[in-house]
Amino acid sequence: MADSNFIDYVKFCSRSGAGGAGSVHFRREKHVPKGGPDGGDGGRGAHIILKGSAQLWTLLHLKYKKHVIGEDGKGGEGGRRKGRDGVDVILEVPLGTVAKDAETMETRFEVTEDGQEVILTAGGRGGLGNDHFKTATNQAPHFAQPGEPGIEEWIILELKLLADVGLVGFPNAGKSTLLSSISAARPEIGDYPFTTLVPNLGVIGYRDDKSFVMADIPGIIEGASEGRGLGLRFLRHIERNSILLFMIPADADSISVQYKILLGELEKFNPELLDKKRLLAVTKSDMLDDELIDQMKADLPKDIPSVFISSVSQYNLDKLKDMLWQAIHSR
Repeated sequence: MADSNFIDYVKFCSRSGAGGAGSVHFRREKHVPKGGPDGGDGGRGAHIILKGSAQLWTLLHLKYKKHVIGEDGKGGEGGRRKGRDGVDVILEVPLGTVAKDAETMETRFEVTEDGQEVILTAGGRGGLGNDHFKTATNQAPHFAQPGEPGIEEWIILELKLLADVGLVGFPNAGKSTLLSSISAARPEIGDYPFTTLVPNLGVIGYRDDKSFVMADIPGIIEGASEGRGLGLRFLRHIERNSILLFMIPADADSISVQYKILLGELEKFNPELLDKKRLLAVTKSDMLDDELIDQMKADLPKDIPSVFISSVSQYNLDKLKDMLWQAIHSR
């Protein structure tokens, strides 16, 4: 895991810039020896900003950035000249990035659109110059506002993959094999649990040059919602998928029991996941004949559309894509 280029969690200290101080200054010219106050305002401190980028798919570039520090605003000057604002720090992040307060774990916002910019840590406002404080009774104020201090806080960024279809299943259910069969993605495949240690995205070609995105998410085990196995680290990626495709191998002891366990883990993690559209694919069905398939249909859950498939022999893969496309675009 340490060598993986897929990073979906980073924590860093975000410190915005302090505002510049307002200026205490009076107009002094050759024939105006006692001009009024003309101190300028201080500049704003730099914001720390997150910007969505469709070209990124991981937080790897932020992994070793432990401190992000914004520039302070400059002080105001005479002649009502405003100080320069601090240059904002813009951090590009992949779509689906969630910003959280590291102390309270409160979610601040999510970045979901390309080019979207959201202020993560606001810079301090610049102070007002003495020009703002002149009155009828005090025409020569000898004071100005200091700039506001910047904010220092610890931030957590978590990535939730944005995909049309998320694959849900126990380890070794055939999720990676399916993704490699119907897309250009090449996830690691092996006949042992937890071959997939990071989520993989694949673009699935459909009819008439249409396409949709599928996410192969590391396998769930019973107790994943309590952190067992790969646990909570990857369950959050399922939250952003439009459709959940449950995958259970044909040689499972009971397809219905496995489906209920998977459904239970999702419910414990986030009950709202049960509101998503669900489909069931019975994998590795190339070992079954028509008679056995008919018998097994009696054990399938009744509340979910299902299809028997084989990624190796390409059995019913076109039918599966038809079902997924219809589910994605039905209201």
